[in-house]
Amino acid sequence: MEMQTPDIGKDVFETLRYIIDPELGVNIVDLGLVYEVSLDGKLLEVKLTLTTPGCPMSGTIVTATEQILLKRFPNLEVKVNLVWSPPWSPDMITPEGMAQLEGR
Repeated sequence: MEMQTPDIGKDVFETLRYIIDPELGVNIVDLGLVYEVSLDGKLLEVKLTLTTPGCPMSGTIVTATEQILLKRFPNLEVKVNLVWSPPWSPDMITPEGMAQLEGR
């Protein structure tokens, strides 16, 4: 996870913790799906991936990411880029995410 803008990056990651992967029941940050957050002027850009390229929830997760960030940062333009490199792996799950998975 790379944060280009420390001023807003922490707020973005905290906001994205409200988006829960419906299949795994863990938020997208702790699953390691959010790869990068950057701010260039008024453009807030987020690079994220999914657990698999064929994930049936891809549209839902991308849309939810855009909507929650637009609501939290109404003065910014939000762009969510779905990327596949590097490929996601379970090693990217945070300790908090692992605890949530084990507690289910």
